[in-house]
Amino acid sequence: MLEFIQSTGIYQLDWRSLTMIVIGLVFIGLAIIKRFEPLLLIPIGFGIIIANIPFSAADINDPHSTMYYLYMGVEMEIYPPLIFLGIGAMTDFSFLLSKPRLILLGAAAQIGIFSTFWIAGSLDFTLKQAAAIGIIGGADGPTAIYTTSILAPDLLAPISLAAYSYMALVPIIQPPIMRLLTTRAERRIRMAAPRDVGRAERIAFPLVGTLVTVLIVPKAAVLLGMLFFGNLLKESGVTDRLSNTAKGSFIDAVTILLGVSVGASAKGATFLSSQSIKIFLLGVCAFAVASAGGVLFAKLMNLVSREKINPLIGSAGVSAVPMAARVSQMVAQSESPDNFILMHAMGPNVAGVIGSAVAAGVLLSFFA
Repeated sequence: MLEFIQSTGIYQLDWRSLTMIVIGLVFIGLAIIKRFEPLLLIPIGFGIIIANIPFSAADINDPHSTMYYLYMGVEMEIYPPLIFLGIGAMTDFSFLLSKPRLILLGAAAQIGIFSTFWIAGSLDFTLKQAAAIGIIGGADGPTAIYTTSILAPDLLAPISLAAYSYMALVPIIQPPIMRLLTTRAERRIRMAAPRDVGRAERIAFPLVGTLVTVLIVPKAAVLLGMLFFGNLLKESGVTDRLSNTAKGSFIDAVTILLGVSVGASAKGATFLSSQSIKIFLLGVCAFAVASAGGVLFAKLMNLVSREKINPLIGSAGVSAVPMAARVSQMVAQSESPDNFILMHAMGPNVAGVIGSAVAAGVLLSFFA
């Protein structure tokens, strides 16, 4: 009986494991009660719980554990490109094509990546680690995992968890920043309806986009190539079965595996450290700067443009699709209930997906 008691998780439970279990429960609670990115937070939260039960078989470092092999999809950069394939098949770039200048807002939001890289580099992180931490500012979990697994695999657990956490917390982090940097009149700006984009344009975009971006940043070829490939499946009109699979059961399955694997990497014994706390603080800094950068650049564009942009859509330049665009719509409607900017916000939002992958490619070109 004594041996049995000593073999239970309750007997070996310490404060670090208990803390991480509580964090996992909080993630699940936010997903169910507040509906903050439930497709991500529920798998991640559950992965955290099972990984922090002492003697659990869900150990990513144990070759005899199934979780060890599932985590290989994270460690060997397998899951991120597959996620990008599904995102491409789900994404409608026509909002961006109708107003191409909105791609500048997606680019401006990447200031969060490079500013955080500079800050992290001035602390006790190496340049490779700083580059991986900076990617959190793109609010793009797959890109953060892909970049970190190459540049700083020792930081994969805290960076991946921070990236997905802040993606889910977009509705909490962004609105105060948006209201602080805009006036009531700016938040009430109405934008003209976007023009209709023809089928030829929609088909040409993933082909041209692949050639342009990959020729500039070859290191991002896997992510950007899969993103545009998925979009080509969608827009071609002749591969509906492949497109429906990529944006349906396929991406759902990969999301489950990725979420549980990321959560299982957050063991209290290694995760609760001063280094992880610094990464989380730098992550929120990166995300806040990225959101502010998009809003401020939209205000700058209004100074030199006759057609005014509602600066709230600038915060959607981070690549948390479509959550960031929905938050822009939510804040705009709180000022004027009949003002609909969601379709406009989707332009910089999808541009942010491309922008974060390009930024990752630039950092990989220097440090990989």
